[in-house]
Amino acid sequence: MRPKQWMKNVLLAVAPLAAGVILEPGVIVEVVFAIVAFCLTSSGGYILNDLLDIESDRVHPTKRFRPIPSGEFPARAAWPVAIALLVIPSAVAFIVGYPLFAAVLLTYVVVQVSYCIWLKHQPVIDIIVVASGFVLRAIAGAAVVGVPVTQWFLLVISSGSLFMVAGKRYSEKVRSAGSEELHTRRTLDLYSVGYLRFIWTVAATLTMLSYAMWAFDLNGGTSIGSIASIVPFGVALLLYAFDVERGEASAPEEVVLRDPKLFICAALWALLFLMSVLARLYGWELPTP
Repeated sequence: MRPKQWMKNVLLAVAPLAAGVILEPGVIVEVVFAIVAFCLTSSGGYILNDLLDIESDRVHPTKRFRPIPSGEFPARAAWPVAIALLVIPSAVAFIVGYPLFAAVLLTYVVVQVSYCIWLKHQPVIDIIVVASGFVLRAIAGAAVVGVPVTQWFLLVISSGSLFMVAGKRYSEKVRSAGSEELHTRRTLDLYSVGYLRFIWTVAATLTMLSYAMWAFDLNGGTSIGSIASIVPFGVALLLYAFDVERGEASAPEEVVLRDPKLFICAALWALLFLMSVLARLYGWELPTP
């Protein structure tokens, strides 16, 4: 079920936070419900992926120790668990009165199943599909609380997701250079290092520009906190790109935790962003020159 990957589902809180509704009555409960639903659903996708890759994982130097390929979690028990986790959360969401969120979650399920069965073997498409999972998380967070998303928000999330996924593939390619046994991704052998660098460079540029436009657009360009947050955001982006270039971003969920400078920049950005949201809610903002 890969609990470490559940960190990605914090993205569901971004839209409610940016919209300034996270502290309204009942919203936090809705966001937590959505995060739990995505944790369970994504876990079903991970189990399905391991079931379909069981033979190749058994000959992989590290993946062979995972519960399913190692036999610790028998396939006959894993199949019904995977199906239940993929189906039940979206069904419950629909029954309890969140049809739009259920639709987004079901879309995620269709995309994940398609990825596990076929799309992960299609070059370029595999990167886009993985990145779409982050975008769907952000949209789901907006859907569950009923807030709209702006074009800049979608651009930041989309380009940032593409940057992270392409950077992950780039790091995997660099680390596995000269040894195809270090990975089981068929598409990775089709990519060149230069092409993957091109993708994450373009995505990083678009992410920075989109975030800057979003920050200036918030509250009509008078939010000092959001504008100031561009600096730590940009520095964090450059630090992460440095890790990508060195081939150390094959596990994005661990990069921030092991890099103190990146962690500090991320924390500073989060603080400034939160301050800008609170200032917008309570009218604390001073006009920009």
